[in-house]
Amino acid sequence: MSIEPQTEKSDFPNPHEARFHLIGAGISSLAAAAFLIRDGKIAGRNITIYGDQPRPGGSLDQAGSVETGYVARGSRVLEPHYVCTFDLFSTIPALDGSRSVTQDIFACNEALKTNAHARIVRGGKKVDSPAFGLSEEHRLAIINIALSPESVLGSSAVKDHFDEAFFSTGFWTLWATTFAFQPWHSAVEMKRYLMRFVHMMPGFSRLQGFMRTPYNQYDTMVRPLARWLEQRGVRYKTGAAVTDIRFERMEDAQRPASLILERDGAVEEVKLDSNDYTIVTLGSMIDSASTGAMDRAAPFEPNRRGAAWRLWEKIAEGRAEFGKPAAFDNRVDQSKWVSFTGTMRDPAFFRLVKDFTGNVPGEGGLITFADSGWLLSITLPQQPHFIGQPDGVEVFWGYGLTVDRPGNFVKKPMAECTGREIMMEVLGHLKAEDKAAQVLDNAIVIPRTMPYIMAEFLTRAPGDRPHVMPKGWWNLAFAGQFCELSDDTVFTVEYSVRSAQTAVYSLLQLDKAPPPVYKGHHNPVVLYKAFMALMN
Repeated sequence: MSIEPQTEKSDFPNPHEARFHLIGAGISSLAAAAFLIRDGKIAGRNITIYGDQPRPGGSLDQAGSVETGYVARGSRVLEPHYVCTFDLFSTIPALDGSRSVTQDIFACNEALKTNAHARIVRGGKKVDSPAFGLSEEHRLAIINIALSPESVLGSSAVKDHFDEAFFSTGFWTLWATTFAFQPWHSAVEMKRYLMRFVHMMPGFSRLQGFMRTPYNQYDTMVRPLARWLEQRGVRYKTGAAVTDIRFERMEDAQRPASLILERDGAVEEVKLDSNDYTIVTLGSMIDSASTGAMDRAAPFEPNRRGAAWRLWEKIAEGRAEFGKPAAFDNRVDQSKWVSFTGTMRDPAFFRLVKDFTGNVPGEGGLITFADSGWLLSITLPQQPHFIGQPDGVEVFWGYGLTVDRPGNFVKKPMAECTGREIMMEVLGHLKAEDKAAQVLDNAIVIPRTMPYIMAEFLTRAPGDRPHVMPKGWWNLAFAGQFCELSDDTVFTVEYSVRSAQTAVYSLLQLDKAPPPVYKGHHNPVVLYKAFMALMN
């Protein structure tokens, strides 16, 4: 199966002469560079990645130390049918060189399978295998969303299809906190998630079948991939914000003519000719993210906009085929959350959670405090979570979805809370306030406010997200969470990698296509098991 380009171009140059400019240094650009080298036979020295951050990684970037505290933005859901992701990483050696990253991830999950015994906590008590609690009307509404064409769902929100009682069910609590959905998010995206993850439904209340990485996703995936690219001569321009792309008309189409960069306070123009190709990662989930501290809240600064949104807004002006960034970056009250990372230099907290849940770190996945005004969740990953993390130090992560409501134990909004206050709220839900002194005296809890983290879930209309290959353009493709791919689901590594693979194969006019999206709903056995799970 081949991908036909949107605009025919007969004079495609020799791959060894082509130069590629990848704007944005997240997983989409890193994956695109790898596909260019592996499948397109493009020389690594002819690929340049531009990023406004000091190192590649984008939303998968994670950092810190035991002295200052580790910081993790979060962790994307993985599952065995991420065919593009695992295809890519099957050819990338893990950092220790013993096997591929894909083999490393599958071996980790074979050794310790996810099986949450405390996925939901209510009233200070764990709920083993929480019930979905759906009425017949709720089940019918779920099936209706799953079966409705996207054109019928249109720009409607999830809340337009359910009564208020649905959002108090166990199913919604599990769904919302596993995937980070809100009632005002896109019904189309919920449909895609229902279809994409239908095979996960029987084990959903225990997160069975979901996968994790041996370390955090930066150390496990980004670092090996970035090293592989560097070894092949790919060039990184860090701290380089692409602020504009200038275009010119060529015959019956248009193409990029130059890139405008801001770097170290200077403006630079990179001229592009017919041998130059550009892949742009649109938008940014982590734009305007701010960091707090143990005794300082993370400020909410949505107007401190970064290069990704400003570039998309600039180039989309007057070009409908480039999408509508305003559909995603103008509703921060509907796209924000607060996450936090805890660096624990005493085993008391991990021991407390292990005894409470019955799960060892890495086995339980998310623990959601369903009574929480913040809809608070935490996860204790397998340790060490960071390469180089010292013995005796443990790291966990958590987040809240309703950050403007007061907490149950700390009577103010999560968005206004310090790391210390967030940790007090967690201990309160665990009925462990008596452990506060020991835990807090040996902890560094760092909150992060992210105004655009769920922007990709916002309600949208056809045309709001551009196609990977915009019609009427040469030498240009889009990638990332804000371009349009049929069937697959945003807020996943798979979506970023699939978009990059689609862009590369299309621009190079290769006689191949990305592996198709797994469609478990075409399997009657999968559908039957999912239906029985909904029946509870």
